[in-house]
Parts: sequence; C-alpha cells; structure tokens
Amino acid sequence: MNLLHALSGLQNLKPAIVKITAVAADSNGGEAKERLRLVGETLSQLAQLLGLSLCFNVVSCRLSELSRESLGCEPEEALAVNFAFKLYRMPDESVSTENPRDELLRRVKGLGPRVVTIVEQEMNTNTAPFMARVNESCSYYGALFDSIDSTMERDSSERARVEEGLGRTIVNSVACEGRDRIERCEVFGKWRARMGMAGFELKPMSQFVAESMKARLSLTNRVNPGFTVKEENGGVCFGWKGKKLSLSLLLGVNFTFFDIIIIIINCLV
Repeated sequence: MNLLHALSGLQNLKPAIVKITAVAADSNGGEAKERLRLVGETLSQLAQLLGLSLCFNVVSCRLSELSRESLGCEPEEALAVNFAFKLYRMPDESVSTENPRDELLRRVKGLGPRVVTIVEQEMNTNTAPFMARVNESCSYYGALFDSIDSTMERDSSERARVEEGLGRTIVNSVACEGRDRIERCEVFGKWRARMGMAGFELKPMSQFVAESMKARLSLTNRVNPGFTVKEENGGVCFGWKGKKLSLSLLLGVNFTFFDIIIIIINCLV
C-alpha cells in the first residue's frame, strides 16, 4: 500500500502499469493462495482510487520451477525482489545438504533482478547452541514484549493473539532441533556474508531511507520514543530502546531513480 501511494505521487515518472507477483509455495495449497487473492483485491481497489493500473498475480510453484517465465516477467521488465521475514524460515546447510536457503538465493540471482531487499530479525538463533539461543531469545523477545506492553492495551484481543504467536515462536526457536526447528534467524554479518556468496553486492542506503522510516512511525497511532531507526554498516536497523530488532538490507546493481523509489518503500513494509 505504501508503494502504491508513493508511485501515485511521482507525476511525470508515474509508471504505466505496476506488476506485483506474490509467490506461494506449491506445498501450501489453496488456503495460502486464497489469502493472497484477498490481498490482491485490497491493493487493486487502492490502485484504482490512486489512478494506477495494477496487475496483481499469485503464482504457485516449486523452488525448482522458479524462473522469469513462471513469474510472468517480460524480458525487458525491471524486476525487484522483496524478501520480508521469509529467508530465516528456510533450512540451510546446517539442517540439510540440499540447503534450500542458498538454492533460493541462487535461483533469484539467476532471475537477473535489478534490486533485492531483505528485512529480517536481528537475532542469532540459527546455528547457536541451546544455552546461547536461550540467552538470545530472552534478550530479543524481552525487548519485543516490552515494546508491546508500551504500545498496546493489556486487554486488547489483538495483543493476546500477537503474544500467543510469539510464545509459539520462542518455544520453537529454543526447544527444537534439526528439521523441527523452523525459526532460524541470523544477524546482519551472517546475512551479508550469505548474500555475498550467492553473488549479491550490498548497496548503501541513503539517510533518506532511515528518515522515511522515522516519518512512517510518526504517522501511526503507536508512537513511542522507545522505537529507534538508524543506518548501520550499510543497512537500516529498527529497534526498541537500543536493542536492534530487525534490519533492512539492499542488494543489486544498475539503479535508476524508479528503482530507488521501490527500494525505499520495500524497506518500510
């Protein structure tokens, strides 16, 4: 929604058509596709109000089938790929020799994207041993629960659902091993190294990106001085009272002004 609002304000640079493709894993079945279809309807209604022509597609395919053709990309189209809290749930070499995480990155690199954005939790719970995961989880989720307590009413049903979901996440992150553990977060340095090995190059973000994120925070109804946004080591970190909670990375080559708009908005999602 933020992307559509930004594109509608470009005036002379407004695109003739905006194509958004949501990829659902083939194993997820019809339920995931139905959720994405509802998202597409909401975005299409907004695009119509903003005077934009939107083409929203849902593609269901296996990792081995991922290609520009399966995504419906024309040869001359610039492709932007957004990984928002997705990669950390894919097993890597510590779980399986098949290494689905690196395979996905290699296949995305083969698509020839103009830009790739990553948004992930800043937490080391992938290959860390049990006690290290306990300490890391206490520090990270302690800050996260504190932010929730400061911004949401205690009797809120939404808060109850959020806390219930986080409880399941903590249990899986700490108590499960091998394929049973799907919560496998990494820290900035490890994501940067992994993306580099996959052939991506980290691109610095301008200070305008961090300032835009701060502006977005000020527009919400949960404004709190405890939230922090800052540029650090080429990425943008979002945190609570000094504790980093998530990071945004930008990778790719051959940027144009239009690409920069996409990058900025993706980092706000």
